[in-house]
Amino acid sequence: MVKDPSAALGLVIVVAFLGWSVIQGILEFLFGTSGPAIALLPHNPFQYNLVVGLHPPDSTYLLGTNANGEDILSRMLYAMPRDAYISIIVVLSGVLLGGLFGIIAGYRGGYIDEVIMRITDAFLSLPALILVIALSVLFHETLGGVILALVIVWWPIYARFFRAQTLRIKNLDFVQAAKLSNVSFLKLFFSYLFINSIDPVVAYAALDFGNVILTYSTLAFLGIGLEPPIPELGSMASNGVGTLPTGWWYAVFPGLAILIIVIGFVLVGDRMQDIVSNRINY
Repeated sequence: MVKDPSAALGLVIVVAFLGWSVIQGILEFLFGTSGPAIALLPHNPFQYNLVVGLHPPDSTYLLGTNANGEDILSRMLYAMPRDAYISIIVVLSGVLLGGLFGIIAGYRGGYIDEVIMRITDAFLSLPALILVIALSVLFHETLGGVILALVIVWWPIYARFFRAQTLRIKNLDFVQAAKLSNVSFLKLFFSYLFINSIDPVVAYAALDFGNVILTYSTLAFLGIGLEPPIPELGSMASNGVGTLPTGWWYAVFPGLAILIIVIGFVLVGDRMQDIVSNRINY
């Protein structure tokens, strides 16, 4: 991974983002919005100070302040664990659900395969963002509803991956030998089919973290799934649009943070796909 400059840059971005999200996320989980939860931040992200409203970036407020005088950098740092938490839940849920349905479809075949694949076709025939918005509204636009909507929309693509891999390996000798040895279906499922199908899925999942973050940020930009006063990168960018061009930093820096995080995952995922597919040789 580190032998490629772009992949190394992506790895630095991803590790920094996830590392910060773990540390800050633990503090937020334990202390909410109280003192210890904001101890690592430059300023209190919830402190109104209208005297410095829309203050441009300087040595005190590195990325400036919003219309309420709240430090933008502090609010961005406070918001990042939420994006990481949601992306991990959605991608892992997509892998597990997609693995379950995809492997069953590929291994069993027949009408079971037909039913599962037609369901995935129905999901994949619609734009993911539109479907997520519709489901989020159905679930009352709460954060939990947004996460559930993302999980529902995200698993079909992984089902396709796992089905294709299962069709490739289910007739190989080691799988047939396991069947002749009368191993249980659970062991056959996890130890033979799931494990031996996971490599290309992991490479795609690394790329998919960025897709989830971008989709969730878009929902937050539209005002869906917000829990005030908790900041979100997408909602910060949305709120800052009204101050352009005079208070450009209000919208630009949160949007730039989303862009950098997504690019980091894209660079890592692209290199992992090259590695898994044996398209590179060092």
